Amino acid sequence: MTRNFEKPGRSLAVATNGMAATSHPAATLVAVETLQRGGNAIDAAVAAAAVQGVVEAGSTGIGGDCFCMLSQQGSTDVIAYNGSGRTPTAARFETFSAMGIAKIPAQSPHAVTIPGAIEAWARLVRDHGRLDLGDILRPAVRIAREGYAIAPRVAYDLMNNTAHIAANERALTTFLDNGKPLPVGAIHSQPQLAHTLEAVGENGPDAFYTGAIAEDMVASLQSLGGLHTLADFAAAKGEYVTPISTNFHGRTVYECPPNGQGVIALMIMNILSRFKIKDGPLDIDNLYIELEATRLAYAARDQFLADNPDDSVPTGYLLSDALAGKLAARINMAKVIDPLPVLDEVEHKDTVYISVVDKDRNAVSLINSIFGAYGSGIVSRRSGVLFHNRGSSFSLTAGHPNAIAPNKRPMHTIIPGMIAEDGRVMMSFGVMGGHYQAMGHAHFMSKLFNHGMDIQSAMDLPRLFPLPGTTTVECEEAILSSVGPDLMRRGYTVIPAARPIGGAQAVQINWKQNSLIGASDFRKDGMALGY
Repeated sequence: MTRNFEKPGRSLAVATNGMAATSHPAATLVAVETLQRGGNAIDAAVAAAAVQGVVEAGSTGIGGDCFCMLSQQGSTDVIAYNGSGRTPTAARFETFSAMGIAKIPAQSPHAVTIPGAIEAWARLVRDHGRLDLGDILRPAVRIAREGYAIAPRVAYDLMNNTAHIAANERALTTFLDNGKPLPVGAIHSQPQLAHTLEAVGENGPDAFYTGAIAEDMVASLQSLGGLHTLADFAAAKGEYVTPISTNFHGRTVYECPPNGQGVIALMIMNILSRFKIKDGPLDIDNLYIELEATRLAYAARDQFLADNPDDSVPTGYLLSDALAGKLAARINMAKVIDPLPVLDEVEHKDTVYISVVDKDRNAVSLINSIFGAYGSGIVSRRSGVLFHNRGSSFSLTAGHPNAIAPNKRPMHTIIPGMIAEDGRVMMSFGVMGGHYQAMGHAHFMSKLFNHGMDIQSAMDLPRLFPLPGTTTVECEEAILSSVGPDLMRRGYTVIPAARPIGGAQAVQINWKQNSLIGASDFRKDGMALGY
């Protein structure tokens, strides 16, 4: 599909040697510079993630978690890493019951699991990178110490989360100016974070998980009632995992396995594959099928998805043809499914996604998150670490697969993606937006392979999202009036999206021409750039 150059929009980025796509220009630039000075895709992705934790701190940082997929030179033997953190050893279900806590508050220290990002970065660089970790983190250290200009989307997020940030004294002094959000173009620095990143670069992940920095983080969390200990931080460790996949219109789509929700994205694609799609990417029937497929798949997510060491998440069942057919048959084109079914067998958040491909065609799909906008809102006293609030995803219902327990990882919404065609990986992609991500993956795939759109045009389309467990649909303004009345006639409650839905980045490998094509979502500040 050819872009109409008389309409506003972005051109595809094109290059031959290497390319990066992120949600912030500074991170994209650092990633490309890392490639140009001899780093590979892993080095560049970690360098970009570190920079984004400084300049886009409301979405990501070293106080959060990381998932990554890597294809070496186009190989479909995709390597995946789960860098999500676990609960403290003292986080027992009975403890919260005794305290009368029925739901973990987003701003509570109990929402903070041990951050997994630093361990994941260090392990990935050690195993698959070319550069030294200190060299990779140096741009982020410099930017945090010397300062950076506030970008438009960052200013927007600061303005909309001022009260959340101001609830914690250290967060208030770190991110606000006398209690007020910083405007576009204001210069901001984070010297404490710079010192922490520098220490990690010089001494590795032990500098973060043990010693003075860990002591500061534990003391900061314990002062607010957290159950964290130094032993919990010292034990932090991610793991390599085996990707899961499905076939969608002749391509293989790879996702990370649970505790992430990649299986749910694949479920939605499996359901969509059962329908004959009409012409037009915004055809109301096409959108309605996407909504209903999403609601059915998310119902399965809420019933089954968790971090269970006994492999009790029924991934094979969830991805089976039989289940896809059964769920597709439930979709009534005239009326929304209500109530949603309970299967008889075994909210929007913040994240950054990074896609990098290097000159050797190593492709990295990396996603790093603090979950809610500005995470828990808790910043450690001396080390400048903003903690995530992923633990608010835990259930406090006895017997639920995602019930909180010691040393357990919560159900995760962040999911990097990869696509293979004709036996080679041909795209690294990801969609941001918390709970939206699984639907976002399926929506993006459908626009590419059902409607022949290019990756930038597919990202630019207006979005909608059914709030999990409800018949309420959020609609972006561009399609609210055109599709809203029809959806309401079918039984939905339609509301304006509280803010832009998600974000996305992708880098595509054109193996025939040996070139790279990149795209970055206009809903964020970022860009795709190659050389």
